[in-house]
Amino acid sequence: MVIPVHDLNPVRRTPWVTYALIAANVVVFLSTPGISGSVTGGSTLAQLCHLEAFTEHYALVPRELIQHRMPSLVPTGQVGVGVHGPGCVLGPPSYDKSPELSVFTAMFLHGSWLHLLGNMLFLLIFGNNIEDRMGHVRYLLFYVACGYAAGYGFALLNPDSGQPLIGASGAIAGVLGAYLVLYPRVRVWILVPFLLFLPLRLPAWIVLGFWFVLQALYSSGQGVSSAGTVAYAAHVVGFIAGMLIALPLRPGTPPPPQPQGPVFGRQARPGW
Repeated sequence: MVIPVHDLNPVRRTPWVTYALIAANVVVFLSTPGISGSVTGGSTLAQLCHLEAFTEHYALVPRELIQHRMPSLVPTGQVGVGVHGPGCVLGPPSYDKSPELSVFTAMFLHGSWLHLLGNMLFLLIFGNNIEDRMGHVRYLLFYVACGYAAGYGFALLNPDSGQPLIGASGAIAGVLGAYLVLYPRVRVWILVPFLLFLPLRLPAWIVLGFWFVLQALYSSGQGVSSAGTVAYAAHVVGFIAGMLIALPLRPGTPPPPQPQGPVFGRQARPGW
């Protein structure tokens, strides 16, 4: 619904972990077998089969994580011809999958450029300030913890699901939750799709609060015909986890430093 562009919240240290996480996500995406179709706009059956096999191996599957029910047949990445025509071949898995580790690997998998770039935009804008507040090591642990909370939360709510779950959205939702707790009054420039794109500068508590409310509504089935392929419940759980972890840090969080260079509009931070 909204696209964040910039926040008026300079950092005191270089966010190396945030940059590394973005780089790792991009590298994994470009290295994913069969992903070239999402780049060029078309995929062959062989590419789709490779992608399906890779995703099944490294994605989080709620049924595997909660019930430890491992499938007897998985996509092999090969193409075969059956009674209904060409398709992806299924066979016994040639690997031992750790459902607990798959929660971590799934954080670095994305299904399309839009999925990847949307997540990385939010991480870049809001993650640098959380890293600045927590420090590099604690921020990395925080990011992974929020990703695990989101993954397990979604799996517990959908224990019988065999649908693979991928994406950094749950961990990034935790970053957004922490930002809302630590920097609620910081102004954020956003683009609102209205005819074209309407630029607005709003307090973080409005931008992120609105985002969270939408995720909560969508996760309950309100406002959408179906949940589709978006794990809104994982976003909600990750966001709440980030808020709870950040709460003890709020009393000692210094006010954001003043932006350097020209600032358009009113620079004062009103008490919204």
